[in-house]
Amino acid sequence: MAKNEAETIVNSIETLRWCDDILVIDSGSTDETAAVAEATGVRVVGFSHPSMAKIRNEALKRIKTDWLFYLDADERVTPVLAREVMVNLETSTASALRLKRQNVHYGRVFRHGGWQDDYVTRVFKKADFQKWYGKIHESPKFLGELITLNSPLIHLTHRNTVDGLKKTISWTPIEAELLYKSGAQPVKLLTLLRKGGLEFIRRGIFKQGYRDGLAGWIEALVQGMNRMLVYIQLWELQQQPSLPETYQKIEQEIAKLWQQKS
Repeated sequence: MAKNEAETIVNSIETLRWCDDILVIDSGSTDETAAVAEATGVRVVGFSHPSMAKIRNEALKRIKTDWLFYLDADERVTPVLAREVMVNLETSTASALRLKRQNVHYGRVFRHGGWQDDYVTRVFKKADFQKWYGKIHESPKFLGELITLNSPLIHLTHRNTVDGLKKTISWTPIEAELLYKSGAQPVKLLTLLRKGGLEFIRRGIFKQGYRDGLAGWIEALVQGMNRMLVYIQLWELQQQPSLPETYQKIEQEIAKLWQQKS
């Protein structure tokens, strides 16, 4: 699963050469992601949608193998993990495999702040797999047994501040919209301070993000700001008249001034 990952997609693909078939779903890249991926000899399909669940379900339609392994472009499989996956496919009765992600932020492995408990279910027996659901933080629906592997999946995320902001831009509007549709209480200044502050304290102190050093504090701050951005955008959606309507009215008033002048 990739969007604007031209610089990293090849490295991701190369950790999957042990698979029988590799499919890249390019979800609206504006860089050379698709061309770079095709040059490695893998299949590439373009499919853009704001819901990651929809994108993952699109991939499901195009895979013919008995098992599926979903990987994002910023994730890497180690040889040890690949061997553990293959052994379980041959010997276990599981229908799905859960992996623990080893999150790398700002160039270092995060062992605290909640990042140490990041598990993702990504390997499925196709006959028992049903679908992905959820607009944000999509989840799989499947039948049968789930087991957790020992070897970690490497997640090379938050390479720098700009990279993190790009991800923030992609998911915070969706979460704000979901809160708005759920009938969330009107956002006030105290709401913003409480949501951002509590997330910072939860990550940095309660979940001991401080033990990852300054990078841990920075990540806790970023997560706090992300929560505030969600609720700022919720506040925008709650405005009556809406912000687009307000700006349209201002534009009309300016146009009238010019009409009167003429």
